[in-house]
Amino acid sequence: MANVLIVYGSTTGNTESVASRLEKQFKDAGNSVESVKAANANADGLCAGKDLVLFGCSTWGDDEIELQEDFIPLFESFDKIQAKGVKTAVFGCGDEDYKYFCGAVDAISDKLGELGANVVGGKLKINGDPDESADAVKSWGEGVLAAL
Repeated sequence: MANVLIVYGSTTGNTESVASRLEKQFKDAGNSVESVKAANANADGLCAGKDLVLFGCSTWGDDEIELQEDFIPLFESFDKIQAKGVKTAVFGCGDEDYKYFCGAVDAISDKLGELGANVVGGKLKINGDPDESADAVKSWGEGVLAAL
């Protein structure tokens, strides 16, 4: 049984919906899973003692990459999360009509790599309504679970 943490920021509820699906999938696979909204997450040692930490964030803005507003303070404190050597994965929702489609996923993944985290499972980027991408979410979750 792995100790899994899911941290997410969601404005419209789409990224929260994906986080909920992943939480159920990972629990059904026999893992201990905790989900926390980014606004309620304390950066200090966030990843310490975890086997896997999933980060979910929606993307806003067209002129530049804008993380979901509740996720920004956490992201700005990522140097405190103790991610070095921890398995992590990143997912998010966005709109493919924007220049930086799911750019928050890329920014978070890149930062985790800089911090020495082991980013697994590739990046899950969902366009629009996550209910229409349920199979993609499940498949991505299976890939991340396989990396445990």
